Amino acid sequence: MSRKIVVMDQLLTMTSLRALQEKSGNWSADLMLPQAQKLSRYLRTLEEAKYSFRIGVIHTYTSDLLNPWLEFYAAVKGIDLSVYHAPYGMNLMEAQSDSGLVKHKPDLTLFMLQKEDLHPELSKPITHLNDEQRQQLCYQSVQRLVAILEQFRQTVSGRFLITILPSVFKPGLGLYDAQSEHSESAWWALFKIEVAKQLGNKLESAILMDLDEILLQIGRNNFFDLRYWYTSRFPFKPQAANEFSRRILDLVSVEVTAKAKVIVLDADNTLWGGIVGEEGIHGIKLGPEYPGNAFIDFQRRILDYQERGFILALCSKNNQQDVLDVLQQHPHQVLKESHFSSMRINWQAKHENIISIAKELNLGLDSFIFVDDSDYECGMVRCELPEVEVIQVPAKATEIPHCLEQQSRLEILGLTQEDKQKTLMYAQERQRQDLQKTVEVDGGGIDGYLASLKMKMSIQLNPSNRVARLSQLTQKTNQFNLTTRRYSEQQIQQFIDADDYLVASFSLKDSFGDSGVVGLAIICYKDSSQVEIDTLLMSCRVIGRKAESAFLEALIGHLASIKISSISAEYIPTLKNELVSLFYPGHGFSQDAQGRYFRFFEKSPAIALDTYPIAIEFVNK
Repeated sequence: MSRKIVVMDQLLTMTSLRALQEKSGNWSADLMLPQAQKLSRYLRTLEEAKYSFRIGVIHTYTSDLLNPWLEFYAAVKGIDLSVYHAPYGMNLMEAQSDSGLVKHKPDLTLFMLQKEDLHPELSKPITHLNDEQRQQLCYQSVQRLVAILEQFRQTVSGRFLITILPSVFKPGLGLYDAQSEHSESAWWALFKIEVAKQLGNKLESAILMDLDEILLQIGRNNFFDLRYWYTSRFPFKPQAANEFSRRILDLVSVEVTAKAKVIVLDADNTLWGGIVGEEGIHGIKLGPEYPGNAFIDFQRRILDYQERGFILALCSKNNQQDVLDVLQQHPHQVLKESHFSSMRINWQAKHENIISIAKELNLGLDSFIFVDDSDYECGMVRCELPEVEVIQVPAKATEIPHCLEQQSRLEILGLTQEDKQKTLMYAQERQRQDLQKTVEVDGGGIDGYLASLKMKMSIQLNPSNRVARLSQLTQKTNQFNLTTRRYSEQQIQQFIDADDYLVASFSLKDSFGDSGVVGLAIICYKDSSQVEIDTLLMSCRVIGRKAESAFLEALIGHLASIKISSISAEYIPTLKNELVSLFYPGHGFSQDAQGRYFRFFEKSPAIALDTYPIAIEFVNK
């Protein structure tokens, strides 16, 4: 009996969609289409889809044959997917307000394009072109692509995902291509860099998915099905269609599911082979020879996830000094103490330690991913903390370095400066907590502690340079979020550009460092004297420093200065934002019979800003 049949039999006995999701990285790449369709039907019987999502497809080659694969991965991720395929070809009529695409209201529009769609010269060899001609061709091709996308952006909201089909042929110069000053591959690489740059500069919520990376992963012979390509203009073999669709649904999953923020790592048989308490620092498997080299590669990969903005935590049942000796002294240990924002090295139950880590970081458990080798530990965390996603590392050392590769919640759609600095920011927060304990011991109280931080708040109005971060805040902030409305980068930019909206953000610095942009308000002008708060949120990193009150009062002072006389707001309760249920009543707002809040500035003017232990400035008022 083949391995694939055995895997299918095992999958069809599972009774939980979550269990299937946690194991999907181990089997999904091996499935053929009939198996995927059979499994899709079974997945739909386990539970109803939690999310709905609409994809629109603009294509210059056949796209609807991807549907079974898209539906399969949607079923795996608990998503009710609706796909609209526009008429074949680069049909700009689909950018018109009455088109099928616009009526579909896609959350994501997928552009499946070919090189020759971007410039007629790209249907011919380009190796004969001189440097100037090559540069001109690159510029014109990129500008045409951007112009096409801008036309669609005028009528189509949501995220744009752009793909350009690789050539079915190897480079025209063959083996010599890499050495040639007219290299086709080199030109193509520079072209993709320029496309990505222009998308970032000119189109919000538009990203390039590089199909060449899939080609590199599975190989040209597994990517193209020349029979289908020449007879029906569908290029993909099953393995390529599978992987392409998986990546699309990974992106969709990032859009709709709770954002992962923390990777909690076990130590023994996860970061290294063996048990350090039994084998000692020099007995564990960690080094240039097998199997130690696999664990080194896994640690290096974990650093990549940290660079994406994920917080690392360590949770190990061990004697603390044994683990610290490895982190501090082992010559091949890649991850050091400084890489972890929180550590729990003790003999307590791991689910209890994870709860403790969540409290320390002030983050919800649904933002945690737990990685461990033990059947018992993984099972216990699944049972006690169903909100936490559990990933069990494979038994084979050779499979460990790649065990997180297909976890969609570890994908990102953007990277802000705050993401890059998260580990440093949490280290600074530990220093603040230590200072607070010292001040309280000395009898200074919370006011003395806050004053000792020497905080500085910078408020920006309509900050176009912060669009990605502000969108990210709406997507990730749950606890201090009065309405929990989620907005894309494009929507944030539209608010900034609109005459009837005010977007305000604030960043916060103190004596320990810069917390970055941590607060957002989106305010709608109802008329010349009244405004309404659409969104008011703040990162959990700065809760407890009176920054939220200072921000609100500073905005009210600004609004009063431009002749606004009242402000209205609403609190929309969720499972996670009970923290702010009394925020408006505690800040001078009264509630009407319908549950809405109002504050009239004549009766309740802005509180003087020097009341707060924060120096406040408007940087572009």
